[in-house]
Amino acid sequence: MLVRKSAAELGALLAAGEVSAVEVAEAHLDRIAAVDGQVNAFLHVDRDTTLAQARRVDERRAAGEDLGPLAGVPVAHKDVFTTKDMPTTAGSKILEGWRPPYDATVTARLREAGLVILGKTNMDEFAMGSSTENSAYFTSRNPWDLERVPGGSSGGSSAAVAAYEAPLSTGTDTGGSIRQPAAVTGIVGMKPTYGGSSRYGVIAFASSLDTPGPFARNVLDAALLHEAFSGHDAMDSTSVSEAVPPVVEAARRADVNGLRVGVVKEFAGDGYQPGVSARFTEAVELLESLGAKVVEVSCPNFTYALPAYYLIAPSECSSNLARFDAMRYGLRVGDDGARSAEEVMALTRAEGFGPEVKRRIMLGTYALSSGYYDAYYGKAQQVRTLIKRDFEAAFEQVDVLVSPTTPTTAFPIGERADDPIAMYLADLCTIPANLTGNAAISVPCGLADGLPVGLQIMAPVLGDDRVYRVGAAVERALEDRWNGPLLAKAPELVEAK
Repeated sequence: MLVRKSAAELGALLAAGEVSAVEVAEAHLDRIAAVDGQVNAFLHVDRDTTLAQARRVDERRAAGEDLGPLAGVPVAHKDVFTTKDMPTTAGSKILEGWRPPYDATVTARLREAGLVILGKTNMDEFAMGSSTENSAYFTSRNPWDLERVPGGSSGGSSAAVAAYEAPLSTGTDTGGSIRQPAAVTGIVGMKPTYGGSSRYGVIAFASSLDTPGPFARNVLDAALLHEAFSGHDAMDSTSVSEAVPPVVEAARRADVNGLRVGVVKEFAGDGYQPGVSARFTEAVELLESLGAKVVEVSCPNFTYALPAYYLIAPSECSSNLARFDAMRYGLRVGDDGARSAEEVMALTRAEGFGPEVKRRIMLGTYALSSGYYDAYYGKAQQVRTLIKRDFEAAFEQVDVLVSPTTPTTAFPIGERADDPIAMYLADLCTIPANLTGNAAISVPCGLADGLPVGLQIMAPVLGDDRVYRVGAAVERALEDRWNGPLLAKAPELVEAK
């Protein structure tokens, strides 16, 4: 069954001529048609556009063109990346139906590498959320339990991969929006080093934090996708000039013998679901059994990461979302010839932005206002520096840091909808790496109460290969223990009806 194969397996079959890109695309489009009515992973799917892409890949291969390892492999694309041939909404009504005039760099590189874009996936509006319940269109659902969230903001992308609707997907990680949904859906999600993947054409939430990254069902597939769309981009002023770390080689190596692994002392204690803590402890013991040296590391300023983030990110979103003014593109409300531009702008934003986006804009505007800037935004940036120093001190002692990815497993849809603070706590462990730009990955490490648990592995800036090396070693050992991938243990709730 083609939809159950990994991206690497599909790439090999395609390269050998045993299957065509059109056949692979059709199999995944059929799967989407069969199950996405339950999962709600996709905002936009255009069968004709997808098959046209697949035919072009087959033609390139027939012409003898030298194609990459993922040529012809389908990918689900988060709806925050601009795409010339598909709408891009960022999960918001204010951009409903908008068709960009250009491709994001990540989009363009996917096309150059021959990947076939299946469609655009659902997300929390402007990437603000941890559950996709803030999407202006609908809530995506977790394939492990359709009454639970698939995480967010990249919840549509994680759900699509976990439901076998796509072997790969893209996401963006601002405070954990790749790693957290990967953890709660039992797949792999990677936040590259900030600047290692281009933000050009990514609809901005918080410019100093947003980082495009891959989702996959195994570590090697994630590394292959990471390599395909990463690297320096002259169109992004924050893009790093260094070469992409050897992530695919590291994923194939899958060896931790002699590595120093630090357990973050501050990511333990009250607030963690017992099953999550138990699986994390087992994962640490597994690393030790594989030859790693495990030590406890204290990063005292990590406890301030969450409040610092919720001043910095809203401040940046307040600035970035000012461009949605009803004057140039997107939704326009109340333009009857009798209202001023200011009135039209206010009416458009009132109708076009959802509650969470409005909440964060107001928080950010307040934090940046005269008389409060130094007390709030300025202090948060100072805390950011302290967290960076904690990381630097830790990495003088160890090669990687580990923690649970999330304090709990996937929560029921609606459970935290009226409690923003409880929702924000889903990103407790993931935010520090965003504030400092470090590389971090989430890999499945078991089940708690029948739901997936993620292990987070963090490395220094441009140490992306380290997290793939450790993640692949954990994955390989646990697959031997489980007699197969964790995702294969998901209940068959998602079948055609």
